Order: sequence, then structure tokens, then C-alpha cells
Amino acid sequence: MTSVSLYWRIFGLNAVVLGGATALLLWAPVTVSVPVLLTEAVILVGGLGVMLVANAALLRIGLTPLDRVTRLMTTVDLLRPGQRLPVRGGGEVAELVSTFNSMLERLEGERAASSARAILAQEAERRRIAQELHDEVGQSMTAVLLALKRASDEASQPLRGELQQAQEITRESLDEVRRLVRRLRPGVLDDLGLVSAVTSLATEFATHTGLRVRRRFDSDLPSLDHETELVIYRVAQESLTNAARHAEARSVEVSLRGADGCVVLEVGDDGRGIGAAREGAGLRGMRERALLIGAGLDITSPDSTSATPAGTRVRLTVPAVRKQS
Repeated sequence: MTSVSLYWRIFGLNAVVLGGATALLLWAPVTVSVPVLLTEAVILVGGLGVMLVANAALLRIGLTPLDRVTRLMTTVDLLRPGQRLPVRGGGEVAELVSTFNSMLERLEGERAASSARAILAQEAERRRIAQELHDEVGQSMTAVLLALKRASDEASQPLRGELQQAQEITRESLDEVRRLVRRLRPGVLDDLGLVSAVTSLATEFATHTGLRVRRRFDSDLPSLDHETELVIYRVAQESLTNAARHAEARSVEVSLRGADGCVVLEVGDDGRGIGAAREGAGLRGMRERALLIGAGLDITSPDSTSATPAGTRVRLTVPAVRKQS
């Protein structure tokens, strides 16, 4: 059956209303005097009102799918994939809805591909910077530290005390450089695996922030490829950083477990939560990383006006086992 276009559908609806009004004027026992009597004016105005109401109702039924498309257009977020409209019936409206769904699917694929390229380039740049810090800055500072040690051993007081103080400052700076290298490139992830890497991350976080960190890690997690492990590590890292910088939390809980063939990372704090605040670059970066491996990311937080805020909880679910190559 040939589908009726939107133009002819609207034209037909109006034709039905106007035709009905014309039929009433032709065959109904109603006349119009000159000048118009009050009862005739009431009948005419009432008929016009009925025509307008009928026309509005019929147009609303015909254009409802367009309203649904418009509402979805204003709320769609490519970092939350899967938003689609049901395709009902036929004709131009159904074709428009189907085309819009196809466009969303294509845009989500393109966004995921571009995000993957950007994230991989970012990780490559992090590795390069970490390598330069380790090989150049780290070695230079180590050489300075050794030179200060020799000079301190041969110097007399009070110069020896000043050299020892400079030695301590250099040692602290070297420790900071090494910490930056670990943040840029988690070598423990390559050497010891995901659980050890997240354990080290949580321990370092507790040491430098003073927050209490509770850890709950399963020992029998499914095998994951390196890319997936790196995404889980970065999401945990960003979640802990947000808890320290923005949440005003006193404690954080990090869990890593297997569930129904999935790997689930959860990071929750007891801070003030994000409420209705707009997501910043950190949270959107986590969503992009989740898209990179096809994982689900849920970020929940009570409203900032809640009397009993429960902080923010980040939950990353890797939906399938990803074997290491």
C-alpha cells in the first residue's frame, strides 16, 4: 500500500473539517439573517470553535511523532549511547524517525572512533613525557643528589648543614618527579596487573591526601586486555582525584569485582556529591574512556540540597570478558 505523504495527510485533515462545516451549512436548518441575529451569531461562533478544536486535535495526532523527535534532539548526548525513538506506522514521519535513529547510530560510532583516537594519542603522549621525565629529569636529579652527597661529606660546618638541606629538597623533588611518572604511565599495571595497580594507586592516594581509603578487590577477576585494564585504572584514578579535589570527602571506598562475566569497578565517597552540577571535563573524559571499550558508566549523586548527602558513586561495568592478546 502506498504511504500518504505528510502534506496530503494534513490537507486531508483540514478538508474533512471544512467539508463537515460546509455540509452543516448546506443541509442543517440554519439561516443567517442580515443583520445577524444573536442566536445565529452564537451558532456560527460555536461552529467555528468546534472546527478549530477538531482541527487542532487531528493535527496533534498527526504531528506527535515530530514532537518526539524534537524532544529527543534537545536532550540527546552522544556520551550516553542507545537513545532511540520507536518507529511506528509508515509514511514520511516514520521515515524521518528511522532516519534520525540511523543518524544517531552513525554519530555515536563516529564519536566513539574519534574519542578512541584522541585517547590513544593522549596515552602515547603520556608515555613519551613519562619516559623523558624518567630518563632525563630523573637521572639529572639523581646525579645532582649524588654530587650534593659527596660535597656534604667533604664540607665543614655550617656549609655541611646547608648542603644536607639542599640534598633533602632535591630528594623530595625527585620523589615528586617519580610520582608524576607513575601517574602518567602506571608501570605497575604492565608489570603486576590491574589489582596491584589499583592497590598501589589507592595507597598512594591515601598517603598524599590523608583520606581513609577502604579497598575490596576480588582475587579471581576475569582476564582483560591491556586497553581495558588501562581504562579501568584511569577511571579509578580520575574518581579518586575528584573525591580529593571537589567532594570534601573524609573517606573513599574502592571495589573491583567480577559479576556475571563482567568486571565492575566502584568508587564511592562520603563527600557532598555533585548534585545537579554540570559534568566537567573529568567526568566526560571517563565517559569517553568507557565508550572506548564498550563499557557502561553510571555516576550517581544525591541532590546538593539533600539533608543526608551520601557522596558520589562511580560504577564502571565492562560488559564482557576481554581476553589478553
